[in-house]
Amino acid sequence: MASDTRDVVVDAAKFAVPRATVSAAGDQSAPGAAIDTQTIGQVTVQDPVMTARQVSVHYGAKKAIADVNIDIGRNSVIAFIGPSGCGKSTFLRCLNRMNDTIAAARVSGTITLDGKDIYDRSEDVVQLRARVGMVFQHPNPFPKSIFENIAYGPRIHGLAPTRADLDEIVQTSLRKAGLWDEVKDRLDQPGTGLSGGQQQRLCIARAIAVDPEVILMDEPCSALDPVATARVEDLIDELRQNYAIVIVTHNMQQAARVSQRTAYFHLGNVIEVGSTNQMFTNPRHKLTEDYITGRFG
Repeated sequence: MASDTRDVVVDAAKFAVPRATVSAAGDQSAPGAAIDTQTIGQVTVQDPVMTARQVSVHYGAKKAIADVNIDIGRNSVIAFIGPSGCGKSTFLRCLNRMNDTIAAARVSGTITLDGKDIYDRSEDVVQLRARVGMVFQHPNPFPKSIFENIAYGPRIHGLAPTRADLDEIVQTSLRKAGLWDEVKDRLDQPGTGLSGGQQQRLCIARAIAVDPEVILMDEPCSALDPVATARVEDLIDELRQNYAIVIVTHNMQQAARVSQRTAYFHLGNVIEVGSTNQMFTNPRHKLTEDYITGRFG
């Protein structure tokens, strides 16, 4: 789906929602206190699969991200970039409520999936995490066979009424992850016995086995060698035909290769959002330019 290419400067007040009650005003240590916190660029897209409005996260008294507004487009890749500790992974975890597992975390604002607030009390978090899958920085296959790593999700979600259905899901998922030909003769062997790159593709196959709409990837190649990284990047490009993908990366070249949109985070704020080509060739904010050109970060 083509994105809306209008340039906009987003004023946080424009997207005010009842739950967004936090502010950096008066707190010089808070994210955005010393910089212009208005987001420059293309925040909205046509027919988004997810939207975020006025999203802030606190860990106890510390504000980790402040008033984030951004849309996630269908069938495309958006990269979150920025220096360590800028809030990009914290925001990523908000998109499938992984921050719920942290007792001190408090999320305000509104995040929707297909128009429904994912933080609504009626929301089934287990089902949400099936629809918005996560691939972590380090491969984390279950201590089970390759087959059972993929079969586990469809089985608990009731997606495979028969063994034949389950076999089909496992094979299809491994094919989509580019792993089938490498493991089809050893599906009964432990997933932990695969190489690092194969384990990460196994985890991607596990995520897509439950038919998600969105796949979140938190630095999925940081622990991989260049060859395995190239395989995963090729896979991301293939998967975007069927899924929305959000990737956090410190690798500028990777962001440029795999994404169509990029968002730059700085001290808990989204400074600039736009097409990846524009962001990397003609950034509009000096902080974005300084980071992309290596002046800091």
